[in-house]
Amino acid sequence: MPLDAPDLLKERAHFSRAESRELGKSLRRVIARSELAEHRPVQRDAVAHLREQNATRVPELVPVRMERMLASPFAFYRGTAGLMALDLGKDPHSGILVAACGDAHISNFGFYASPERQLVFDLNDFDEAAVAPWEWDLKRLITSVIVGGREAGYHEPDVEKVARRAVAQYIAVLRSMVELSPTGRYFMHLNVDSARRQLSRDGRRVLNAALAAAERRTSVRAIRRTTEREPDGKLRFVENPPTMVRFRLDDATPLHAGEPPESIHALFAQYRDTVSIDVDTVLAQYEPTDLARRVVGVGSVGTRCYLQLLQGADEDALLLQVKEAGESVLSQYGHIPQPARITDGVAASGEGFRVVGMQRVLQAVSDPFLGHLQANGRAFYVRQFHDMKGSVELDGLPLDAYSDYVIACAGLLGRAHAQSPTAGQVLGYVGRSDAATRAIVAWSVAYADQSLRDYETASAATW
Repeated sequence: MPLDAPDLLKERAHFSRAESRELGKSLRRVIARSELAEHRPVQRDAVAHLREQNATRVPELVPVRMERMLASPFAFYRGTAGLMALDLGKDPHSGILVAACGDAHISNFGFYASPERQLVFDLNDFDEAAVAPWEWDLKRLITSVIVGGREAGYHEPDVEKVARRAVAQYIAVLRSMVELSPTGRYFMHLNVDSARRQLSRDGRRVLNAALAAAERRTSVRAIRRTTEREPDGKLRFVENPPTMVRFRLDDATPLHAGEPPESIHALFAQYRDTVSIDVDTVLAQYEPTDLARRVVGVGSVGTRCYLQLLQGADEDALLLQVKEAGESVLSQYGHIPQPARITDGVAASGEGFRVVGMQRVLQAVSDPFLGHLQANGRAFYVRQFHDMKGSVELDGLPLDAYSDYVIACAGLLGRAHAQSPTAGQVLGYVGRSDAATRAIVAWSVAYADQSLRDYETASAATW
């Protein structure tokens, strides 16, 4: 369906709740809810798609990427957001656009510290975030529930039941959020303590373990594990090639081999220009002293990602992650036109502008150190590294704990989508029946089958 992208991030929403719901309901005449179940397999080469992506990566890290992606069907699914966006773009969709995560699978939710130093649970990956149809995020999430549940060995009927409950939770949270004012939605976030009371016994046990692990994953601990102190008293990163490689610091540090050097101090100054004045005041008390390339994630492996070590006058230190930001797969492969607020910002400041901006829209609270920069023709975004970040270990979860977890993720996705002024249209479109739920789950089951076939094809290829 061709779309005129409304500028969700700039224009006023002129519809009341009732008008918005009626508009969404009217869109059923254009695309029936049952049509959301249609997955139209198309002739496309998954291996060629991955090779196309690999061509833009750091060459020596491509084998690491493929090794991680081919470790399991779920790992492969995690790494193929671009392939899925390509397929989603060819299937029917509602045409109702929201600020979307773009990669909302179940492993992209986790814990992190709020500015008040409280642990919160929310979406935590926004590399692909952009404006897109609301159901694309939900299909990405629910397909991951199917793929992950199958890999865990749960019975298929149980997995599909969990998937239906997750969709229902997304809709329920969206419905309750839309009843709030826009500012009420903006300030709403998941309170971990209240969430704990709603979990099963296994769910509480898993949550407690994840919280304890997150509380240990501090920046101080990360600095201790990744650096050593040299005779001059300065900390330096400890190399562990190819996953950790230091860069020469002579005030002309290249952001990767073979590209023109740029001053590490100039890049730090550029980043500081994008943060708020209170954070910049903190950063003014540090200087950049070391930089290392760091391999992260699964699908992200091979993109340029760095750790930036900052040190103060009294031997205190701060660790930042500087990660490459490319075009969102939602626009690159899904071909969703983006609103001017995004395209103008990207044109002026690079794709890091999009990642940081969309993260602030979609998360209830965000890292105050978020910022962005451009170097050597590439865009990057910046955030704290290991600031009480953690996740739920999905391997070996009992079914009821798995259900608790994915339902929580679905609710958080509903909260994120509720920030968009089109949220009421989504509610009008889905209505009160389970038609949309059945369609989303049916599509996700079919796509989980497709992803498995792609995994088997990729596993048989030579890389």
